[in-house]
Amino acid sequence: MKRIALYPGTFDPVTNGHIDIMYRASSLCDTLIIGVAENIGKNPFFTVSERKALIEDAIKNNSKSSNRTLGEIIVKSFDNLLIDFARTNSVTMIIRGLRAVSDFDYEFQMAGMNARLASDIETVFLTASESNQFVASRFVKEIALLGGDISSFVPSNVAVAIENKKNI
Repeated sequence: MKRIALYPGTFDPVTNGHIDIMYRASSLCDTLIIGVAENIGKNPFFTVSERKALIEDAIKNNSKSSNRTLGEIIVKSFDNLLIDFARTNSVTMIIRGLRAVSDFDYEFQMAGMNARLASDIETVFLTASESNQFVASRFVKEIALLGGDISSFVPSNVAVAIENKKNI
C-alpha cells in the first residue's frame, strides 16, 4: 500500500519552518501532499494560487539543500473539511508541525476530532527544528509590513514576493 501523507495549512506565507517539516515528512512517506487551505476567514496576504506557486518554487529551489531522500511532493489547495480532502486523496496520515507546547494543546484536540471522523487516518506530529521553533507566518507578515528583515525566516522567493506585494 502506498503511504500518502497530507501536510495541511494556510502557509500564508510559507516559512523555512514549513519547508523543514515538508522535507522531513516527505522522507516518511511515498507521496506528500501539501494541502493549502483557502481559509478566507483568516484574511490571507496571498491568494491560494499564489501560496501554491510559492511553495512549489521554494521546494524546487531548496530541495538540493536537503540531506534526505525525498518522496514525491504534490501541492494542492482545498476548501472543504480536512478529513474529506484527505479521503479524496487516499491519505493514510496527516502531518502536523509543533513549534511549542502551546501548539500541542490545539493540535492534540484537532487530532482527536480527526480520529473520531476517520479512525483509519493517523496524525503524526513533527517538532520544529531548533532554528525554527519561534517562526510563525503571522510574525513574518508583521515584521515585513513594518519594514523588518525576514530573509532568515522564509525562502528567498517568498521574501521577494512579500516585498513586491507590500509595495502594491
